[in-house]
Amino acid sequence: MLKGIPKILSPELLKVLCEMGHSDRLVISDGNFPAETMGKNAIVIRCDGHGVPELLDAILQVIPLDTYVDTPAMIMEVGEQDKGLEIPIWNTYKEIIAKYDDRGAEAVGQYERFKFYDEAMDCYCILQTGETEIYANIILQKGVIK
Repeated sequence: MLKGIPKILSPELLKVLCEMGHSDRLVISDGNFPAETMGKNAIVIRCDGHGVPELLDAILQVIPLDTYVDTPAMIMEVGEQDKGLEIPIWNTYKEIIAKYDDRGAEAVGQYERFKFYDEAMDCYCILQTGETEIYANIILQKGVIK
């Protein structure tokens, strides 16, 4: 055990976060995300029993978001078949990000669904959560610790 580290961050996840360098990215995915398919070239860590917001908050306590890009946090845009659907979890993400990054909601961008999948395949790590909200996936780009 370590002092000051959120308990939700497992030893395996802490190791991965330490291994990541500036501009490396990770996906925190909902329970429906095809993590194993997208993560064939990534480290896939199961985080069953946890939701995306709790992991997002814990991770941002130990790594910074990239300040060299405008939107270091990317969510999956609502698909055509779901247009008009409200996604309240996105507001939760923006509130959490605002606690750790001065850009707040401005640090969050969107990828079209299939572009999100393409980008996820290039990420260093994918965290598969038990999150049941739809469109709850987020990609974070790690910044420099100064």
